[in-house]
Amino acid sequence: MASMDIVNVGKAYGSLTVIHGVSVEIPDGEFVVLVGPSGCGKSTLLRMVAGLEPITFGDIRIDGHVVNDLPPKDRDIAMVFQSYALYPHKTVAENMGFALKMRGEPKADIDDRVKKAAEILDLVPYLARYPRQLSGGQRQRVAMGRAIVRDPKVFLFDEPLSNLDAKLRVQMRAEIKELQRRLATTMIYVTHDQVEAMTMADRIVVLRDGRVEQIGSPLELYDKPANTFVAGFIGSPSMNLLKGHIRTSGAPFFETDDGIPLPLIRAPEGSDGRPAFYGIRPEHFALGGEVTANVTVVETTGSETQVFARIGNQKVIGVFRDRVEDQSCQPMAMTPNPASVHLFDLKTGLRLD
Repeated sequence: MASMDIVNVGKAYGSLTVIHGVSVEIPDGEFVVLVGPSGCGKSTLLRMVAGLEPITFGDIRIDGHVVNDLPPKDRDIAMVFQSYALYPHKTVAENMGFALKMRGEPKADIDDRVKKAAEILDLVPYLARYPRQLSGGQRQRVAMGRAIVRDPKVFLFDEPLSNLDAKLRVQMRAEIKELQRRLATTMIYVTHDQVEAMTMADRIVVLRDGRVEQIGSPLELYDKPANTFVAGFIGSPSMNLLKGHIRTSGAPFFETDDGIPLPLIRAPEGSDGRPAFYGIRPEHFALGGEVTANVTVVETTGSETQVFARIGNQKVIGVFRDRVEDQSCQPMAMTPNPASVHLFDLKTGLRLD
């Protein structure tokens, strides 16, 4: 177990800088998820932590010691990739113990550590099988077991669930989180799936174009996004963002670009007439009220109903637990809860408090 500090780390390929001074402090035993769209730099950052990519500037520290110049094998970390990368001609037990064998560990110690890891991952019945005889989820557990037997200070995961089907991804999310709690080991996990980030992380680092947009717990990012990018990226379906102006003459309200008033409880001081985004999450609409939307599509999943509509000329999505009859191309009263509204500056996208 160890703490990990990423201190002003950058990566450049010639004149092209892809990581712009990222800093993250990760205490011992914390589960941190790096999340962002494809190309944001999250896998590159993880590879720099692992020692697989050289650092252009900044420091990587493990337990306070700078490891920039240490090769991967000397950093005492273990990495689980998107590809299982198992040896097809070796059994599960041989795959899990191979790194220890290459280090010259005694066979009795290898067998003991492989058995303990297999018990943690429910792989004991499969130790004599070959990878071709396993399901996708079982192969991923073998890849995780190969990392566990090394007893590293830090675990690194690079989109390990991307090759699994939707049902198995949900199962494996829970298994990885349970594993982290059981081992109490520092883990850094990379994904582009914000649902994985929300359900697994102690803290989330949101990246865009090689820069940190926000760091916080899942609910901090959900309840108080720092800008429109985080607001739109965290949450599924994403937050609705309507353009307009803040009005504070009399009781505050928000006026969309189409002249439609939307409810506000409060507004920043001196913001009358300020161009802004009105943010409201889909689940924070209520049926009825004074705001009318023109419904375009109604999708029913059983447990909830998603209503795609327009308020004026701006698209919105509302999510309701109630059963909603299909009213496509018909008006429907669906009003934002003013206590759940977020305001963002129209020009900068930054949150207005």
